[in-house]
Amino acid sequence: MTLKRIDPGSSIDVLAPAWTFPLLARMPQVIASIALPLMHGQFGLAARIKLGRQLKAQAYDQAIILPNSWKSALIPYFAAIPVRTGYLGECRWGLVNDARSLDKKSLPMTVQRFVALALPAGNASVADCPIPVLTVNSADQQAALARFGLERSGRILALCPGAEYGPAKRWPAQHYAALARLKLDQGWQVWLFGSAKDQEAARQINQATSGLCADFTGRTTLGEAVDLLALADAVVTNDSGLMHVAAALDKKIIALYGSSDPGFTPPLNAQAQIVSLHLPCSPCFKRQCPLYPVDHKDHTQCLAGIRVDQVAKLIEP
Repeated sequence: MTLKRIDPGSSIDVLAPAWTFPLLARMPQVIASIALPLMHGQFGLAARIKLGRQLKAQAYDQAIILPNSWKSALIPYFAAIPVRTGYLGECRWGLVNDARSLDKKSLPMTVQRFVALALPAGNASVADCPIPVLTVNSADQQAALARFGLERSGRILALCPGAEYGPAKRWPAQHYAALARLKLDQGWQVWLFGSAKDQEAARQINQATSGLCADFTGRTTLGEAVDLLALADAVVTNDSGLMHVAAALDKKIIALYGSSDPGFTPPLNAQAQIVSLHLPCSPCFKRQCPLYPVDHKDHTQCLAGIRVDQVAKLIEP
């Protein structure tokens, strides 16, 4: 969005893992998506050189490299892209020739750090980042509803009980279940979203609600999840990827923070409400509650202490 504001005539392609393509397809600024043929953490030097040389024919003017890793700068280098913009990261002199130094105090949020790379060097005043927007169309939504035999009737509460990073970012499933029961009793539909890794949490929630929730965990494509999430009236979510998707869909969000910092990766949405107990031990940025090995009880009080009634009040207008 920032690149288009600076140069409306620019043509933007994105090199990213193929699983992100449904998101990129809902970004009108993106012309083409190019699959990175490597798994997360995989070096794959030969594959990077090969893809870089293939992309050389596209004659790109500039590459903006978001990751700070050395390997992420290889493809733009071998594509002979004349301007390769990125932070110095892992000693990337030469690979990155429009190298920037990161001032973390001036740019505390991840999104600000990325947006700054779209601006000329030295201009890091990006406090007012554009609000991300994903576009959906009604035909795709209707197709997703038809596939699952659903109709949109009444108000819909979306629950996102997962968090890829680890259990220290997840509000307890029993809390989600209690919230679901409350809203079902009030006539709401409750939809559960997440990946296959979140199916156990969703199973616990649905078991506690006599199977009255629509469980999409591990059953939708990412595109379907976006289209269905766009139908929700409110979203209760951990700090997760789906939280950011909901923010880009301009949903009313109640975002629950425990081990992570809402000042670093907040939902970029004026309607978002952040709930955090601000305990002395948080944010710890751990995958598992660090108190767990002390007394062999999974504390996570930073999240377990957030009351269901506290969250329920925020859902109402």
